[in-house]
Amino acid sequence: MSTPFRRVWAWPLALALLSASGLFSALVSDTWGDAWSWLALGLPVLVMTRCSLRRSQA
Repeated sequence: MSTPFRRVWAWPLALALLSASGLFSALVSDTWGDAWSWLALGLPVLVMTRCSLRRSQA
C-alpha cells in the first residue's frame, strides 16, 4: 500500500531530481555530461507536455 505522501509527491520529486542532475551536469561536465543534460532537462518537458495534452483532450 502506498502512503498519500508517496502517491502525491513521487513523480514531482523524481522530475525535480532529474532536472537538478541535468542542470548540474550541464554546468560541470563536458562531452557525456552534455548528452545527459539534454536528456535530463528534456524528459520533464516531454512528460509535462504529454500530461497537458492528455488533460486538454479529456
